[in-house]
Amino acid sequence: MKLLLILAESALEPIPDEIRDHPAIRRSARRRGKDPSELILDRSLHHFAMRGLSNSGKRGRPDIVHAALIGALGTPLNREGLLSVYVHTIGDMIIEVNPAVRLPKNYNRFIGLMEQLFASGSIRSSSGETLLRIRPGRMRDLLGSLRPSMAMAFTRAGVPRTMRECVRELVSHERPAAIIGGFPHGGFSEETLGLANALACIDRESLDASLVVSRLIYEFEEAMGLPESRIWAGYQT
Repeated sequence: MKLLLILAESALEPIPDEIRDHPAIRRSARRRGKDPSELILDRSLHHFAMRGLSNSGKRGRPDIVHAALIGALGTPLNREGLLSVYVHTIGDMIIEVNPAVRLPKNYNRFIGLMEQLFASGSIRSSSGETLLRIRPGRMRDLLGSLRPSMAMAFTRAGVPRTMRECVRELVSHERPAAIIGGFPHGGFSEETLGLANALACIDRESLDASLVVSRLIYEFEEAMGLPESRIWAGYQT
């Protein structure tokens, strides 16, 4: 069994065409020595330019993706080859994440890597292994290619359940998928909600995506007996 983890509608995208000539974007591009089209949208830098964007409350937060990925990829579940991670962006791009990739923990270096990914389509290791790949695709396309046996979306619009209850259902399926929002405010689109087999609300307040990811993976590891098996494997002779 492998957990399919999807960060959906994630606030990760290049600078949109309609604001590339905004003074705040131009200043940011000059500081970086890049064309505005090569930059990643970041609310902390481009707040004033973003005020005219549609759906701006869900955009410009690549730090959410960064934190969630760092947390997920360093887990025992991933190290045991039992986790596959995908990022679906608000601009309908799909990022396939190699479990072996070591993402920069430094945020600025991560942004540079994402800019390179959007520009080139893939990131490869020195040996030629593909570590990250990006392609156009909607959530429907991603789930269609992954073909999970069940997909659970974590949302305030869902049925109140503890994370342990959610994981108990997930592990009862051969190929479960967990869908977690990679955006700061608002909710999933109707399309995303309609693609899930189950909607779960694990708290009365909104929680950071990185926290939901960490709780999900820990409970999944517990349900599979992974902590015990990894500890005692080190004492076998």
